[in-house]
Amino acid sequence: MTTDTNRPAARNWWKWFDPRGRDIGTLGFMLNRITALGLTLYLFLHLIVLSTLASGPEAYEQFLETIHNPLFITAELLVVIAVFYHGINGIRIVLNSFGIGVTSQKAMLAGVLAVTVIGGIYFAVVMFS
Repeated sequence: MTTDTNRPAARNWWKWFDPRGRDIGTLGFMLNRITALGLTLYLFLHLIVLSTLASGPEAYEQFLETIHNPLFITAELLVVIAVFYHGINGIRIVLNSFGIGVTSQKAMLAGVLAVTVIGGIYFAVVMFS
């Protein structure tokens, strides 16, 4: 009788998000997973909003009034930051999959975070001005 040790038990689903004892590359990958879940949730919300806008110009005007709220602008900024991080970190993960930069995980992740922060600051200035 053999057991499959690579197959996680359903009751241990939370270990997917547990950062303890992980190296820096794995932490970057975990944050990539979290941003992927957030962006997937955003996609569904976006589709729901678009379906309500199909009900006419009045719904569109009401929607525009709603989103010109600082709370919605902040949420949009978080989506932009998640897209920046997820996209650039995805490139880092692909490079590592091909054996490029495996020994410089910290430097590559620092670069990903730096570009994400710079992009986030730029879009924050544009969106809030």
